[in-house]
Order: sequence, then C-alpha cells, then structure tokens
Amino acid sequence: MQPQPGLALALYQPDIAGNTGAVLRLGACLGLAVEIVEPAGFDLSDRALRRAGMDYAARARLTRHVAWEAFEGWRRGAGRRLVAFTTAAETAYTGFAFRADDVLLFGRESAGLPAHVHAAAEARLLIPMQPGARSLNVAMAAAMAAGEALRQLA
Repeated sequence: MQPQPGLALALYQPDIAGNTGAVLRLGACLGLAVEIVEPAGFDLSDRALRRAGMDYAARARLTRHVAWEAFEGWRRGAGRRLVAFTTAAETAYTGFAFRADDVLLFGRESAGLPAHVHAAAEARLLIPMQPGARSLNVAMAAAMAAGEALRQLA
C-alpha cells in the first residue's frame, strides 16, 4: 500500500502522551503527516514527544499548531478538507469517499471536539460501536480511519 502524500492525521488538544506517541508512530509507519493542535494536556517538548513516540517520533512528519486558529489558517490556506471523527456524527467512515488532501481530525480523549470545531469540518464521521460504548482509544480510531482512507486511495 503506497501512502498518499497529502493525507494527514490531526489531534485536537490531545490529553494523553501515550496516545499521541502511538499516533506519531502510526504516521511514521504509514508515511502520513501528523498535525497537533495545541494546547495539549501534557508536556509537548521534543524530549517528551521522543519518549511518547519512542524512536518513531524522529521519523514522524509532525507539525505543531499553537492554537485552533493557527491550524485553521494553515488548513484553509492549503485548501485541505477537514474530516472530523466524532461520536456525534451519523455517517459511518466506511461509507465515506476519502480524498488524498483530507486531514483526519480526532478530538481530546477527555472531551472530544468542541462545537466550533465540528462546525468547521466539511465532514463528520462515526466509527460505529456497540450500544453503550462511549468511545474508542484515539490512537485506535486514527488507525482505523487511516487504514480505510489508504485502502480507498490505493
């Protein structure tokens, strides 16, 4: 499977360093850029990211955005489509047509995505779960979404 150069994973104000490290590793292994929208709920220093992402953090194409507005300025300026993954969506991610310029956005582990971020997304997608399940681990959700997007774009 050949990674698409434009496809990116984005984390909105992540809370858990280990999950962010897992997403960095995922991005490094699949050749996907990783965008982090700050502030994060943990130390985002290079040293902390190296520890969370193990030896994969150095291989990851990571961009840190100091705030939502900075991320949105970059995304809109680059003409990228924002695809938000949220339990509040109605469209299943497996029924969506991904594009190579998509930015797949995942919310905070503690709170998901706020209303203004939902409103900015061109698409809002759901990973279907069993009744009563609240949410998946953010790194697991990112892996599922990236796998489907790459499958479609191959």
